[in-house]
Formats: sequence, structure tokens, C-alpha cells
Amino acid sequence: MSSTVKQINMTKKIKKVIYEQPIWLFIVLCVIGFSFSSEYFFDLNNFKNILVQTSTIGLIALGLTLVMINGNIDLSVGAIVALSACLAVDLQADYGMFMAIIIGLVSGVILGALNGLIVWKTGVDAFIVTLGAMIGIRGLVFVYTEEQSFFANDFAFSDMGSSSLAGIPALALILIGFAIIVHFILAYTIHGRNTYAVGGNRQASIDAGIRVGPNMVINFAICGFLAALAGVTLSSQMGAATPNLGRDFELWAITAVVLGGTKLTGGVGSIIGTFGGVIAIGILRNGMNLLQVPSFYVLVIMGVILITVLFFDRQVNLRLEKEVG
Repeated sequence: MSSTVKQINMTKKIKKVIYEQPIWLFIVLCVIGFSFSSEYFFDLNNFKNILVQTSTIGLIALGLTLVMINGNIDLSVGAIVALSACLAVDLQADYGMFMAIIIGLVSGVILGALNGLIVWKTGVDAFIVTLGAMIGIRGLVFVYTEEQSFFANDFAFSDMGSSSLAGIPALALILIGFAIIVHFILAYTIHGRNTYAVGGNRQASIDAGIRVGPNMVINFAICGFLAALAGVTLSSQMGAATPNLGRDFELWAITAVVLGGTKLTGGVGSIIGTFGGVIAIGILRNGMNLLQVPSFYVLVIMGVILITVLFFDRQVNLRLEKEVG
């Protein structure tokens, strides 16, 4: 009898996970499909490569998850990637590697916090504010670099991007480490609970005494920091930085966040889901690469998947609204 009850409980848990995080079911299906299609896919080194290849988008997506659960969006993250990368590489000659990296990271925090402050104080939609920031920061990058690429003179900086610890690439460890940290912030802190509350119902949060403005500014600042970190890690992997770095990264990151179950309207989402969305994109791109499928087909497939996810999400919301009504 007890074993039957355990089986029923386990079945319920599996159904709950699939319902709340369907992206992981999609990942399992992709892994199975590509494993049969390519003999090279189901290999430990290949999975390490997937983590490294998705580390940049993954770090950006972690920050965007906080902002989007808050009911906002940040389109400037790709431009912040470029600026922080260029600062981290170019300033090494004058200030040393460590200080140059710090300056690059601080630039992301400042710009992210500035985005949040403008959204809070002006009441202008975050889409418009961060769209303007994206254009302005990208222009600033081109002015700063004079449309030239920068190359790292310190070999330790380039080695950082290709290093490993216990056989696991450093970039993969950075992604996993920050995923755990941001998950903890969202799931186990007052700030995380307030983030969900603000995204779910901003007016009710104000009435409940939550400091909505500072909460949003902090999340934008964290998002800016993680975008800057992505720029630093990407430039260390390349050993260089270009003014065009990070173009369209915001679109890939937003796609990963939405695929992971975060609602564009705010109030719902998780880091576990976002991480799944990042891995799903990485597996899909990697698997189709191994099958020698032209890269633009990946864009078509991701677009179809994203629209399908949003469609079904909308249908579920409509059904829930009818049930409540």
C-alpha cells in the first residue's frame, strides 16, 4: 500500500514539474533525438562545450529574469556587454587586468541602476527607456573605440576564458555559480518575494508597503552587472573586444527567459526555468550544428517554438481566467 502511495506521489511530482517547467521535457526530447541522429552529440566534452557556448547568453538571461518577473524588460544588455568588454580589454594597459575588469563590471551596475532609476522616477515604460539606452550605449561604445577592435595584452586574461577547474570549464562554473546565487535571491530572500509581488500587482505592493522603486532599481543593477560580467567573460574567451560585440544578445536572452516560463507581464518565473531555456537553445544550436544544418534554420525553429510557447501560455491564462470568473 505504501509503495503504491509513493508511486502516486512521485507521479504527481513529475506531472507538476512537467506542468511548471515544460522546457525540461523539451530538453530531454532534444537530447534523445540528437543522440540518435549524431554519434558525437552524447559526449561529455560536447556537453561541456554547450555550457561554455551558452554561458554568455545564460548570464544575461539570469539578470533579465529578475527584471522581467518585476514586470519590466531591459533591451540594453547587449550594448552593456560590448561596453564592459571594451573597457575590460582596453584599460588593462593603463590600470592592470584586475582593475580593468572591475571598471567594466561597475559600468554595467551603474548603467543598469540608471535604467531602473529612470523607469521608477519618470514612469516611462521600461521598453522605451531601455531601447533608448541600447541605442545610446551602443553609440557610446563606437565613440570610445573609434570603431576599432581591442586586443588583450595580458595573456592571463585570455587564459581565464579557456581555463578549467576539475575538468569543468571556468565559464561553465561561472554560469552555474551565478545561477545558484540568483536562484537563492529569488526563492529565499525578502527581495525575491518582493520582486514577485511587484510584478504580480504593483499597486497592491505599494499598498502593502513594499518599496517598489528601489526593488526595481536593484534588479536593473543586478541585470547590468550580469550583462557586464558576460561581456568580460566573452572578451576573455576571445582575447579581444569589438564595438559590435553583443548584438542581438538581448533577443536570445529574452527568448531563453520566456521559454523558461517567465511571463512578459511579470509576477511569474524562475531561475530553474530560465536555465532550462538557456540549455534548450544551446542544445538545439549544437545538435543542428553537428547535423550540418544551416544556422538560419535554427532561427526559424526558435521563432516557431517561441510563438508556440506564448500561444499555449495565453490559452492557459484564458482558461484560468474563465475558471476564476
